[in-house]
Amino acid sequence: MRSRQVPPRARLREIPDSEWDNFVSRHPHGHILQTRAWGQLKAAHGWRAARASVISDQNGPVGAALALMRALPYGLGRIAYIPRGPVVNWDDERYAEAAMRTVYRLARHHGAFAVVLEPDLLDTPSDRHLLERLKLKPVDFSVQPRRTIWVNLDVDEDVDILTAMKPKTRYNIGLAKRRGVTVRVGGVDDAELFYAMMRTTAERDAFAIHPLSYYRDFLELFTRGADAPARLLIAEYRREPLAALIVTALGERATYLYGASTNNHRELMPTYLLQWEAMLWARQRGCKTYDLWGVPDEDEATLEANFEKRTDGLWGVYRFKRGFGGQVVRHIGAWVCVLSPLRWWLFNRARAVRKSTGLAA
Repeated sequence: MRSRQVPPRARLREIPDSEWDNFVSRHPHGHILQTRAWGQLKAAHGWRAARASVISDQNGPVGAALALMRALPYGLGRIAYIPRGPVVNWDDERYAEAAMRTVYRLARHHGAFAVVLEPDLLDTPSDRHLLERLKLKPVDFSVQPRRTIWVNLDVDEDVDILTAMKPKTRYNIGLAKRRGVTVRVGGVDDAELFYAMMRTTAERDAFAIHPLSYYRDFLELFTRGADAPARLLIAEYRREPLAALIVTALGERATYLYGASTNNHRELMPTYLLQWEAMLWARQRGCKTYDLWGVPDEDEATLEANFEKRTDGLWGVYRFKRGFGGQVVRHIGAWVCVLSPLRWWLFNRARAVRKSTGLAA
């Protein structure tokens, strides 16, 4: 049941740069996609990043939103997109309303004809009703993964994470260790190596990837320094790189963002050991949840009934990720506030022709 307490009247003002990531990282709805560094990354690759915040009468931040703006082709105008945001206590509806007013003001300032947001909320009737009360409407696409698997890291011992996994997954982690696979921490100098693996994986599994410059910029922004919020982990066998992943940690949540592997020595199960080492790193950082970041958008019964039969789309990914013993969850998805109905209609007509959201972020 949502709180009936009336919060103080919110005033609209900017959170200073020095406080932004601190607010996002300690907020229950904070996400790596709402950090300043994520905005810098996207600004270097075709987006305009802008931020808006809400400060209460007690002079403390109560809401924040990193908005990404993109000019669409064919003169359609500019659209605003908020990944896993705004960061606000959705249980306090007046704060949520204030955050949305700030977002709309920001979008209009940048000439956007619509605001598409994917809040950090699970798909529940109460939260759907909340977004409807905020005058938002669901759309028929998602940019970030709608359904995912969360692995519980909030246990007494590391071994308790292993115990919750499927026996075959535990076996594969042990096999990689026994066969001599090792994991090292990579950095910016490994950008080309990681990109080569991404290309191999994309060709093998038929999905699109970012250019080399994107991964290099990500590593520059997120992995430098002892307290960096991300790690590039590389699995090797006799000094030959076999697989790699990028994991982030913010507050109590870790997120597995990118993964790749070569076609060599796949029988050594390097990807299983990588996930295990990523979970250990996340746990050391104080994370309580490890987000495996994307499986087919089907209910769990359907997933379990079909994962051995299907190999299309993300089905192979689900077969791999289910072994780590997590909980299948579904996010509330993408919702929109339309600021110009005509341009929104034209955008959807163009999207229907192109079979793409045009928002990949």
